[in-house]
Amino acid sequence: MSGIGWEGAVNAHHVLGDVYRMGRREWLTERGWRQMHDDGVRTVIDLRNPGEQKRRPTDPEVSEEAMAGIAVVSAPTEDPDHPEHAETYSGQIPPYLSHPNGYTGIVRLFPERIVAVFHAIAEAPAGVVLHCSAGRDRTGLIVTMLLALADPASARRTAAEQYEASVRGINEWHRVSPVRHPYERWHEDAELAPILAERQAALAEFTEGFDAARFLLEHGLHPAELAAVRAKLGAQVT
Repeated sequence: MSGIGWEGAVNAHHVLGDVYRMGRREWLTERGWRQMHDDGVRTVIDLRNPGEQKRRPTDPEVSEEAMAGIAVVSAPTEDPDHPEHAETYSGQIPPYLSHPNGYTGIVRLFPERIVAVFHAIAEAPAGVVLHCSAGRDRTGLIVTMLLALADPASARRTAAEQYEASVRGINEWHRVSPVRHPYERWHEDAELAPILAERQAALAEFTEGFDAARFLLEHGLHPAELAAVRAKLGAQVT
């Protein structure tokens, strides 16, 4: 799976139809924002918590003019202050969702937040970019659900392909990043292979046991919105 060449973008990939994914939007340069606009993107959905949504000293400076025509929607997938969620990651390294074995807990604890992401996708007027910090796990959860909506029969395979691309993409960023990550590091292929295999097994378990369409409809997504999301993915809508 090839990456997307928006200048500055990290771990950026096409999902399906008019939907894309990437890591932090703050990595994009002004040229990258305009390239994204030229590719039809009109909405960026930020899955991070509000405290994460900020520029770092090493990020490029981007003017409001460069971002013109692209709406940024904040739609966090989790509440870090939720007692059970906070306890899950207390003392864990890394202390955040970083593995598909956490997906089931997120959808169980925060169904309304997950549905809010899909509201935003349905309402977007054109192309959509989803992103969290690395563009791997919070983004990976939503992308896995999207792929299940587009074609349940192939969802396990396509989700595995997307997830591998995201793991490899952020791993490459850790190799070249000007700032060392506090918890993660670059892995050579021999190190990465068993890590990826173990993550893929957890992703497959989640994919096989989760009905994305039923979940979304039961927790407040309107059937017309579900159809709109599927249409953005280029899926056949009946």
